[in-house]
Amino acid sequence: MGKTGIFIPPSTVERFGPGETVVKPHAGDFLLTHSAGFSSNLIRLGQAMRYHGPNAGFAHWCHAAMFVDTDGEIVEAILSGVQQRNVSVYAKTEYHVVRLTKATEKERAHAVAFAEHCLDDRYGYLTDVSLIFSLATGRKFFFGEDGQMICSGMVARALERTGAIFQYDSWHMLPADLAEAFNVQPTPGMSKGTIPNASKGVSRRSR
Repeated sequence: MGKTGIFIPPSTVERFGPGETVVKPHAGDFLLTHSAGFSSNLIRLGQAMRYHGPNAGFAHWCHAAMFVDTDGEIVEAILSGVQQRNVSVYAKTEYHVVRLTKATEKERAHAVAFAEHCLDDRYGYLTDVSLIFSLATGRKFFFGEDGQMICSGMVARALERTGAIFQYDSWHMLPADLAEAFNVQPTPGMSKGTIPNASKGVSRRSR
């Protein structure tokens, strides 16, 4: 049985393919994208244990980032830590932007403040391990370490500042969980493009 009282802020979703870049996103909006490599494939494999059949498309996404201004600056948690850079580095990559349509400026400011606060955090490797254990066994047992953050957990916790109440505890939410909450389905047959180097365009990064 799912949690009661779930609230997903009203939103719209826009797709941007290779060669396209979002214009003037609002602070507090977020993006979902994908990447290549062992860890990303592992994320998709794990998410497929939760999302399959008609919901399999949600498992396509394996990375999330939050916009912190209208110039396209994003904060994201990657394996080397939490960092800030501009969404323009994803110009050759497919991503979908979730625009919150009813969030107030105060709520957006709180979401951004949380995301920027996370620039002092490291990546949540222990959270990933606990998610793998939970998905593989079906047990609702999670563990992590204070001062560590995974990409989708950071975005979900920031979105709670806009009033969001999710099905799962926000700190260990998967990219697919965000996709399911906001109904972000990939576009079949469209080019994924090229994932940017993790260090490209980084202006701030946690130590």
